[in-house]
Amino acid sequence: MSWNGKVVLITGASSGIGEALAIALGSRGAKIGLFARRETELNRIVVLCRDAGGDAISLPGDVADAAVVADAAAKLRETFGDIDILIANAGIGGNDDATRSLTPDAVRKVIDVNLIGAVNAVHAVLPNMLERGSGHLVAISSLAGFRGLPRSAAYCASKAGMTAYFESIRLDVQHRGVDVTIIQPGFIKTPLTSGREAQMPYIMELEDSIPHFLQAIEKRKKFAAFPWQLATLVRSARIFPAWLYDRIASRARYRE
Repeated sequence: MSWNGKVVLITGASSGIGEALAIALGSRGAKIGLFARRETELNRIVVLCRDAGGDAISLPGDVADAAVVADAAAKLRETFGDIDILIANAGIGGNDDATRSLTPDAVRKVIDVNLIGAVNAVHAVLPNMLERGSGHLVAISSLAGFRGLPRSAAYCASKAGMTAYFESIRLDVQHRGVDVTIIQPGFIKTPLTSGREAQMPYIMELEDSIPHFLQAIEKRKKFAAFPWQLATLVRSARIFPAWLYDRIASRARYRE
């Protein structure tokens, strides 16, 4: 596919995967709406996208606020036209004492950003896509959504919910001109994984991961998981009996 002239809304665009994807798409001629809370960072990335050959606008806001997300999508349509692709990327790890202690407000924050934020983004763009009979929803989920992991209850729950949510949507819209791609990466060097002392298996450099994201979107894959080594291990664990999975997974220390 050609990205030239495509209108793309990216949530969580102020750093990490969102920023890298925005610049990569800008270099391919896309028109990008950059949504995140940090307006200063978004303005910086707007310049980078334009310097790369594309165009972009800053859409500051909280993804957990449905009205704000809807307004941002409307502004993007007014500026560049109908939205061709949504990349629901906004996410937080919840790697802190309050979340690991299962404090309700802390857990709710992770789910509000990771899952409800994606729900809000879909609601802001999908009706128009269905009306046109054309569009593409992309969920940046995680391999952490396959099974529960130690010290990761909120994050795993949010990503498992996100995967199931988008898969259900795919079943509803697959014959109405809208594609749905669910991408499940493993560990990538971003602000989300920084500061951890424990070794993370098969961790990827950010720049090495971007071609995997782009390929999945361009080929309109239903699912994409990488790196293949970790994806194979995680997928295999789905068939483990609970006693065996508990014995193996409880030894994991990468959230420390």
